[in-house]
Amino acid sequence: MSETPRVAIVTGAARGIGAATARRLAAEGHSVAVIDLKEADAQNTVDQISADGGTAVALGADVSDTDQVTAAVDQVAERLGPPTILVNNAGVIRDNLLFKMTEDDWDTVMGVHLRGSFLMSRAAQAHMTSAGWGRIVCLSSSSAQGNRGQANYSAAKAGLQGFTKTLSIELGKFGVTANAVAPGFIVTDMTKATAARIGMDFEEFKKATADSIPVRRPGKPEDIAATIAFLTSEEAGFVSGQVIYVAGGPLD
Repeated sequence: MSETPRVAIVTGAARGIGAATARRLAAEGHSVAVIDLKEADAQNTVDQISADGGTAVALGADVSDTDQVTAAVDQVAERLGPPTILVNNAGVIRDNLLFKMTEDDWDTVMGVHLRGSFLMSRAAQAHMTSAGWGRIVCLSSSSAQGNRGQANYSAAKAGLQGFTKTLSIELGKFGVTANAVAPGFIVTDMTKATAARIGMDFEEFKKATADSIPVRRPGKPEDIAATIAFLTSEEAGFVSGQVIYVAGGPLD
């Protein structure tokens, strides 16, 4: 259990890394607002948390929409209390080579990852600065260093690193830290979609990828959730403005 139970928000928490993070933060003793595009999808994660004895609520919101973000954060404060932990995990992929990528492919990815993280952080920071304590974690990716077919996703994930570092500078004096976690290859629906895009069987894709990872296995959502659990803890108060690659091996 956490020394001090907090109220946490995890976006994109219906499945994958977001769901694992919501469950882990609930296990740490926090009350968790599980946000996804559709409330019904978020409810699945809430049901898992409740079954394990935790406290959570499901909310549907498009994180790229200002009004929906404001309403969601207000609801969290009303139903659970002021949120002082925020995990900006919501994300989508619209992979394509540059010459095939449409403006909508670009705008959709930027809207969810970058605009969404901006809107959520702006709304939540008011509660954190008022409390004199806060933790913001943004999900970047090893793709921030460039990845074929992901000009939009790579740019968004690299942008989140600069965004996070700036938050750490602006909010540090209020007791708020901001860090980014950059996963390597994690077994999720998103990486399954990548395998499908390149026409490769997912099991073969996982094996081929694992062979290039020093620890010789793909990552699990729980690997990322564990790192986020530390960064959002009391003990991590002197860790801020960092980009931590959780990738089974060294990445710059």
